[in-house]
Amino acid sequence: MIETTDLAPFLTPSATIDSDHAAVRRFAEESTGNAASPEAKAKRLYYAVRDGIRYDPYAIDLSVEGLRASVTLSSRRGWCVSKAVLLAAGCRAAGIPARLGFADVRNHLSTARMRAQMQTDLFYWHGYTALYLDDRWIKATPAFNIELCDRFRLRPLEFNGRDDAIYHPFDLEGNRHMEYVAYRGEFQDVPLEKIRDTFLQEYAQAEFLNERTFEEDVARET
Repeated sequence: MIETTDLAPFLTPSATIDSDHAAVRRFAEESTGNAASPEAKAKRLYYAVRDGIRYDPYAIDLSVEGLRASVTLSSRRGWCVSKAVLLAAGCRAAGIPARLGFADVRNHLSTARMRAQMQTDLFYWHGYTALYLDDRWIKATPAFNIELCDRFRLRPLEFNGRDDAIYHPFDLEGNRHMEYVAYRGEFQDVPLEKIRDTFLQEYAQAEFLNERTFEEDVARET
């Protein structure tokens, strides 16, 4: 976990946040368009990642290459951590300091196959992006695309560039959706070893197979 007032580390490329990659820079330029303020640029990048990249927790790849922003941009799908990495990369490319935040959450958006494999509804190291805007760090969570929210009857998570965007505790029917259990901290890059260790301990039986996507399972169950 990093606590520092030096913003330089959060503006430069890192192992997974390859903000200097040509495709990432092009994505940042096209997404921000003629937006003038950092807040407006961050807002446009947030929605470009939230809805332009499909949420798929079956696509978990705990390697530097698998989490790299340019790779997620190319595949157009990712899980919460890889989508947070892409948002951070786009923001760094646009000159907005960005870092990665993590928390353990109880996530009620899952499929029967996912619950059976994980044997829990507790998601460790759920990822979000923290952006430095107007002299403070603001949380932005771009994981669930709007089509997925519509299927699960969830409120799409909006981001205005000024306030934290973290998950609503209830869905449109008043049922509990997301509960934050513990915060893990915010980092300059993905703390891969820490995440791998936790996953090996907590999800030893889980196998997230890529022969079928999360959306395909969602379609079968909704």
